[in-house]
Amino acid sequence: MIKPVSELARRIGHTFSDETLFELALTHRSCGKTNNERLEFLGDSILNFVIADDLFQRFPKAKEGELSRLRARMVKGVTLSEVARELGLGDYLRLGSGELKSGGYRRDSILADAVEAIIGAIYLDTDMETARGFILSWFKERLDKLDLNETLKDSKTRLQEFLQSRRLALPEYELIQVDGEAHAQTFFIECRVEGLPKPAKGKGSSRRQAEQESAKQALIALQVEK
Repeated sequence: MIKPVSELARRIGHTFSDETLFELALTHRSCGKTNNERLEFLGDSILNFVIADDLFQRFPKAKEGELSRLRARMVKGVTLSEVARELGLGDYLRLGSGELKSGGYRRDSILADAVEAIIGAIYLDTDMETARGFILSWFKERLDKLDLNETLKDSKTRLQEFLQSRRLALPEYELIQVDGEAHAQTFFIECRVEGLPKPAKGKGSSRRQAEQESAKQALIALQVEK
């Protein structure tokens, strides 16, 4: 049963002047022509600006390319879906029957889009500063953890450079298993690294994500990343 949006509004901490705007933000395109895609477009732009502005102030010595990579890390779909789960959005999504049956309320892409749509809805219901406040509160812990020196390169790149610096063989990634339906698969990868007694394992909603996770676990096992 879909929960009332007023309950989610209380959890988020914002009372909408027009609650139908909030309902629209939670309505997936599988429900028909009246959906959250336009709000998602607006929220995406606002999110990118707010995060870019925060990073610009937070890292005054960072170059343009460095800031771009940090922003990409903050606004990527996986991060947004994590925020959505923290807010409990899945229980409030309006989905068509097909998406309901296939578990769309758990899908990263749908959850991420809903976060952006809610940002757009809050902006339209109030103003830019209010929307900024919500965004920064949702992303505060992640932003505070950013380290310019540690987050510029992804785990696969860092692992490769670590091994090359020690003249060791490059890692080998092997797809071990794929679970789930075509629209909601989970990939399982093993990363074999010279010097590790057993493969490092990773899983993710894409092969690339699973490889990155396995590389991260290899770095941890090598005590490069703690």
